[in-house]
Amino acid sequence: MPDTAHTLDALLAGPLARQPDATAITTVDPETGAEQALSRRQFDTLVGRAAVWLQDQGVAQGDTVALWLVNRLDWLVLHLALARLGAAVLTVNTRYRGAEVSHLLAQARPRLLVLQQHFRRIDFGAVLQEIDPASAASLQQVVVVDAGAEGAAGARQLPATLLGRPTWRFDLASLPAGRCLAMADSQAAPDDPAILFTTSGTTSGPKLVVHTQRTVSLHVQHVAHAMGYHADGVRLLAALPFGGTFGYVSMLAALAAGKPVVAPHTFDAVEAARLLVAHRITHCFGSDEMFEALLAQAPDARAVPAYPHLRLCGFAAFRAGAAAVAADCIARGMPLAGLYGSSEVHALFAIQGLDRPLAERLEGGGMPVNPDAAIRVRDAESGALLPPGATGLLEFRAPSNFSGYLANPEATARAIDAEGWFSSGDIGQLRADGSFVYLTRAGDAIRLGGYLTAPAEIEEVLTAQPGVAAAQVVAVDLDGKARAVAFAIAAPGAAPDSAALLQAVRDRLAAYKVPARLWWVEAFPVVHSANGTKIQRTRLRDMAQARLAAE
Repeated sequence: MPDTAHTLDALLAGPLARQPDATAITTVDPETGAEQALSRRQFDTLVGRAAVWLQDQGVAQGDTVALWLVNRLDWLVLHLALARLGAAVLTVNTRYRGAEVSHLLAQARPRLLVLQQHFRRIDFGAVLQEIDPASAASLQQVVVVDAGAEGAAGARQLPATLLGRPTWRFDLASLPAGRCLAMADSQAAPDDPAILFTTSGTTSGPKLVVHTQRTVSLHVQHVAHAMGYHADGVRLLAALPFGGTFGYVSMLAALAAGKPVVAPHTFDAVEAARLLVAHRITHCFGSDEMFEALLAQAPDARAVPAYPHLRLCGFAAFRAGAAAVAADCIARGMPLAGLYGSSEVHALFAIQGLDRPLAERLEGGGMPVNPDAAIRVRDAESGALLPPGATGLLEFRAPSNFSGYLANPEATARAIDAEGWFSSGDIGQLRADGSFVYLTRAGDAIRLGGYLTAPAEIEEVLTAQPGVAAAQVVAVDLDGKARAVAFAIAAPGAAPDSAALLQAVRDRLAAYKVPARLWWVEAFPVVHSANGTKIQRTRLRDMAQARLAAE
């Protein structure tokens, strides 16, 4: 008999069998705010009907379909329908432009591209015009999910072809009721690829990370246990993009635990604050920026707790000053804890305990959710393994780690050694209790005065000064030595004194950490990933070198 214990269908079979009429997911219309709740039975029926529709389009085991959608119900239904067929999803970030989409299509060679025509200010059709047709050679057709019903006025807006391929409508409400591929008839195998995530590309070119049904299933089960999803009354606000590992894992783990998911199409602080209260949300995951916005939208500006039903808010820090933001949230009773994850090892790979001292609780990293996961730290220069407390490159080994980079054996071999250890490219430290601390990306870490230094340490001091909205620190070669230099953004209406800021660093940190230059800018160069907006430090280093050369 085939091994089906670690497929996505098997993952969701238990909750469906136990409580078929319990709510699985509630979606929220971004225009009207209207909510649609689906039971597990209704949701599974849609998945089965969508699987038949995909079969009619020629999709079969081993194929790939690209989904270029916000958090619509269509995204989740199509993904699980593809999984039932043994096919994979290529996630496409809705913020990508033509060159980025072209790159993904050329790499993954999907059979179908599923998209929506518009979402708020995003014109997906216009972006299609930027795509190199040669990159779409594998596409058999382009599927549009918001084209309007057949014969309706909206139907006239659907062109006959896109990217030179015929277009088809996909409408959940119009799927034939009499044809359904049941969960019991799943064609999937555990080692079928399930989802392809893109790396963010902040320090290198984007690659496609392959996760199988087995690696997804194993990980989300451990996440559900570690995050307390099996307790009574749990409800998740899934406001992060399903197409990124952060939003995907947190959402799928809730479904696997049989807990209801409330899923707006995208994060909006006002709407999210309303949903937290109206649905008595217990779990929420996001960036420091998201939680800062939620705190600002709390119904009562002085109440503690700000949102009384919250039990866990896992956060990832994407900005300097994140610890101060998190501390403010905790002071208002929002139960924040630092996390660690990546596309390769999945989001929510580890989380800090809520019982840890505040400073430790707010650090990235934590205890792995999978008890079978192993962590070690290696010296970046000597290659020697390091003891707890020493800073070096973080390496991970877990049964749920990715299987490799799609069609890139060289990159896979560089990232995964013969014993299955993944070299993360992150800098951190082990703790004596088996947990760890994430400090920075290896490409971002700087060696100053002979010491490996996290830029965030200097950035925190700078952003704590009056009139400074944000700061970024990189290292450059200056007079034959590695020196820190800083870029900063002034708060609106402020005119901070550069000399005073640098003196503040001298007063608080070792002399070798004091930036040799401080430049004011309007904005930092960024890259938009499905998990958040990240600063491009490589471009900052180029900017710094150019300014030094101009001197």
